[in-house]
Amino acid sequence: MSAKKESTEIKIGLALSGGGVRAAAFHAGVLRYLAEKEQLEMISHVSSVSGGSLFIGLVFNNAQYKWPSSSEYLSAVFPQIRELLTSKSLQRSAIFNLLLNPLNWMFIFSRANVIAQTIKSLWGINVLLGQVTPNILWSINGTAAETGRRFRFKNGRMGDYEIGYADATKFPLASAMAVSAAFPGGIGPLVISANEFQWFKKPQWDAHDEKVIKKLPFNKLHLYDGGLYDNLGIEPIFDMGTQQFKDSEHGKVNYFVVSDAGAALSRSSLPHMLNPLRFKRIADIAFDQTRSLRVRSFVNFLQKNPSSGAYLQIGSFPIKTIKRLMRGREKVAEQLLNMKWLQENEIEAAANYPTTLCQMTTSDFDLLAKHGWETARWNDLLLGQGYINQSET
Repeated sequence: MSAKKESTEIKIGLALSGGGVRAAAFHAGVLRYLAEKEQLEMISHVSSVSGGSLFIGLVFNNAQYKWPSSSEYLSAVFPQIRELLTSKSLQRSAIFNLLLNPLNWMFIFSRANVIAQTIKSLWGINVLLGQVTPNILWSINGTAAETGRRFRFKNGRMGDYEIGYADATKFPLASAMAVSAAFPGGIGPLVISANEFQWFKKPQWDAHDEKVIKKLPFNKLHLYDGGLYDNLGIEPIFDMGTQQFKDSEHGKVNYFVVSDAGAALSRSSLPHMLNPLRFKRIADIAFDQTRSLRVRSFVNFLQKNPSSGAYLQIGSFPIKTIKRLMRGREKVAEQLLNMKWLQENEIEAAANYPTTLCQMTTSDFDLLAKHGWETARWNDLLLGQGYINQSET
């Protein structure tokens, strides 16, 4: 996106939603657009959930565990991620690891632990969190079942404000990424022994010092997908209540891009009262409304501060949106309407791609990545500070 602010250092925050490999491919296209505008160097904080965390883990893995430059992303990182997601199935390999290795049968109800093993063996991610070069902040978001709070891995620490925080520099990156795949029912939680870590907690919210917690009230922590709490990953960077950017160790973000590749709530009949899917449908409605509240808050902020960020939603139709928002932007809208964009049926296919961790076809990856790239592009040119090259019309 075009984050141009006079005489101010640009600090871009990036939130990447959940959505399995669908989200990973869409986000890959969004980052490709940012890289083409040489703006990956401006990113100071990435917050990720589920498929977004898996994607960012692959970005670091293919850039020697540092944040890549724009040219590195375009020439090496993007092609390598495309090759991996279209040649290997994390989901199938994890199932084989669970069923064929009797030592893994103990994880039948906590299959995210097997996902972590598979990320190591299949994707080759064998480093610890402390080995990821901290040239940007990366918040990996999960949900602690014991407290219901947002459990995060950030800046070499892990925890939530109720449990407290522990040193995570020796925690496997693959395990932190697996938390983002730990959806209830489908995969189950990542289970860790709380007693293996020393926990610290502030005696009160605004205190500067921390005290050692001798023992947590829980022997084990069950860590689920951060999508249970916030599938957009907005909260680490943006305060929904005050509608302001939060302070961080790298300074306050002043431009925020939210890439939302979550699945839309389907329109369907309510299953029979004796059908277990009835409860899933009710849960999906609750999750969708929670997400909608966050989207409305952020979009309201953007309407008041249009040069402070962008909301990029999978399934958005450029032609319809450009026509709807062209008032006061007629000149640029006319040029955009003359450009070639994905057709509605292609966008619908991208948005309806299932939430899985299975191997993708190259055509599906390319479609989703192009949709992410196009969504970033038309948002930037229509609503941001971008410009149009006349030769592209």
